[in-house]
Amino acid sequence: MGKIFGYLRLMRPVNCFMMGVAVIVGASLSSNLIEIPLHYLVLGFISGVSLTAASMTINDYYDREIDAVNEPNRPIPSGVIKPKEALIFASVLTTIGFAAASLTNITCFLIAIFAWLVFILYTTVGKRSGLPGNFLVSTCVVIPFIYGSAISGIIQLSVLFFVSMVFLSNTGREITKGIVDVHGDKMRNVKTLAVTYGEKTAAIIAVWFYLLAVLLSPIPWILGIVSFWFIPLVTITDLGLIASSLMLLKNVSRENTRKVKNMILLWFIFGLLAFMFGVLVE
Repeated sequence: MGKIFGYLRLMRPVNCFMMGVAVIVGASLSSNLIEIPLHYLVLGFISGVSLTAASMTINDYYDREIDAVNEPNRPIPSGVIKPKEALIFASVLTTIGFAAASLTNITCFLIAIFAWLVFILYTTVGKRSGLPGNFLVSTCVVIPFIYGSAISGIIQLSVLFFVSMVFLSNTGREITKGIVDVHGDKMRNVKTLAVTYGEKTAAIIAVWFYLLAVLLSPIPWILGIVSFWFIPLVTITDLGLIASSLMLLKNVSRENTRKVKNMILLWFIFGLLAFMFGVLVE
């Protein structure tokens, strides 16, 4: 059971589920879900979950030395999962993800390959580059929405707005994560904003990204892209991002920053639900 739980922790089930849902959201923002064959939606969900899980696993493999300092209880540094086992697991997950994408359509398959290449670029080069690396991660995060649009064959304006909001807020979260990992990153010469300019400056820049996402949030409703039911949930997201920003600015300690980082993930979920309700409920 310990090893099975270790594999689950490598996958980051919450992240995987969100990416799978992101594919469905992307499809729903471009077309009526009823008009899309169910098996395409299932394949899209499987591809999103599998490739995200593979990415999380490979990330932990490359980060095993940093995690030995920052997160010694994670599966690989703790010895629950061996590095070779993690690579095999990632290979299986990648195969499943690519297979599901290829069974959908050629566009989805190409997008899946592009997402994988972006992630590999981040893991091997971008991770040490600071803000450019943060942008690469955010690109990987928004691709599932574009992937979902490719299932329906149409990319609507709503998708572009949502992708922009996700890109901005996730970039803020990546900068926040850099504050959490600053000590280990210094040892590995990873040039995050927190390492280069200090935790306080990094927190201020992260907050700017959060607030830019908040400023974009009313536009889809103003333009009539989503229904009124978008408002209640996106309001929770906006208030959550603002509250988290204030928490981060007030205290940039590692413990508090970790709390903020986890809270941002919760606001992401409300943001996803906001767009789903805004599109599906008239």
